[in-house]
Amino acid sequence: MRLLDREYTAHPFLGSRRLQKWLSEQGEVVNRKRVQRLMRLMGLEAIYPKPKLSVGGRGHRIYPYLLRNVPIDRADHVWSTDITYIPLARGFMYLAAIIDWFSRYVLAWRLSNTLDGSFCLEMLEEALSDGRPEVFNTDQGVQFTASAWTGRLESAGVAVSMDGKGRCLDNVFVERLWRSVKYEEVYLHRYEAVPQLVNGLERYFAYYNEGRPHQSLDYRTPAAVYRECRRSVG
Repeated sequence: MRLLDREYTAHPFLGSRRLQKWLSEQGEVVNRKRVQRLMRLMGLEAIYPKPKLSVGGRGHRIYPYLLRNVPIDRADHVWSTDITYIPLARGFMYLAAIIDWFSRYVLAWRLSNTLDGSFCLEMLEEALSDGRPEVFNTDQGVQFTASAWTGRLESAGVAVSMDGKGRCLDNVFVERLWRSVKYEEVYLHRYEAVPQLVNGLERYFAYYNEGRPHQSLDYRTPAAVYRECRRSVG
């Protein structure tokens, strides 16, 4: 699973067939069914354009994607979120985060040992306690198509937008965040247990927001851009 996570993070367009072949080349002889099972457990799916949208959960509404060809030119215009697999020396966790598209500022994050949607709702409440976006974009995962999630956004006056299933460019800023978190923090430390992981992520997200300049932001930090935009609006 750690090998799968590294290769998928580097090349998220790879599906189970090519990942199975790649694992064999690394000396891990497994069949494709096992790779598929592990990918489901890890919440991984190859990202590439597909012609048909799929439902996120039985009876759940799928919302349209609202951001095609829409310029993002201000903070709190669009927020988005996603969930990724985080390996530990023994076991694993799931990490979710909410990011502001314009500034790349991480507004809130949570860890969980299951994919139950409650930890995502806690994260959402924290983010909404200090503001709200005009549009909130997610994928079609069951955590984000659930009525508890979409209802909370709509009650806050937020427009709900959802990616096409498997569309890598619809949530690209979160995908870039995951690569940064994993290559700059998680893979370097190989944390033994959850408390150490929590401490490491707290340090990393503080650095990411406050101390890590982004080339796309003219080498300013996400926090500086986010606060400057909010002050100018206020």
